[in-house]
Amino acid sequence: MDNIITIELFGQQYSFKAEDGVPDANEVADLLIQEVANVEKQLSKNNPKINKVTILTLAALNISSEFIDLKRNYSELMEKISERSASLVNMIDVNL
Repeated sequence: MDNIITIELFGQQYSFKAEDGVPDANEVADLLIQEVANVEKQLSKNNPKINKVTILTLAALNISSEFIDLKRNYSELMEKISERSASLVNMIDVNL
């Protein structure tokens, strides 16, 4: 059974299906809501009638940027772990 998630953006409710086995669908929706609110708050200081599409686009870009940073950091971490593991295996092999 699919999970129905409902979020509110700009005073309007949106519902979508989250497939079974996606336990963090609410967390994903909450992240979007939070980022939209952050962007809206920042932009509304200078322009109270900012376009909703602009807000959503900037929120998506912010989330995407954070995702790319995390992906890059993960890749660098995995590379360091691999190098250290190889070094440890080499040290064990030398001492056996």
